[in-house]
Amino acid sequence: MVSRVQALCAPIAADLGLSLWDVRFVKEGTQHYLRVFIDKDGGVSMDDCVAMSRALQEPLDQEDPIKEAYTLEVSSPGIERELVQDSHFLQYIGAPVLVRTIRPIDGARDFSGTLEQYNNGEITVRLTSGKALCVQKKDTAFVKLDDFNIADFEQDFQG
Repeated sequence: MVSRVQALCAPIAADLGLSLWDVRFVKEGTQHYLRVFIDKDGGVSMDDCVAMSRALQEPLDQEDPIKEAYTLEVSSPGIERELVQDSHFLQYIGAPVLVRTIRPIDGARDFSGTLEQYNNGEITVRLTSGKALCVQKKDTAFVKLDDFNIADFEQDFQG
């Protein structure tokens, strides 16, 4: 179902000069939420979110990919964005990241360091201790940008 929504959202986002970052369908309490995350160079504005939300209403109603009642939320992935797609990992090679694994590795589940490499689902992070953490994407609860250190990366990246 999420893949159908992604296929529906991606061209609409592109028509608005945006890129689709991620789509999630979640249940919180008794409520269902369809969360659409969009991005663009220079950042996403409130107007971008409103435009995307309005542009999605009719196609979502026509296609009806979700049978449950839900609330549509459109937003930016934020500065502490979660890396989801392969392209996200490749885009942020060299960036500071936070990694939470599903199972402990050497007694820990939370790691921070620099995203060093991404290849066929294998993530390599140079930890702050200097050691390399190699973990499969499927074995992580999340990998997200470290908002505490991302400003330094963006300054270096922009040159």
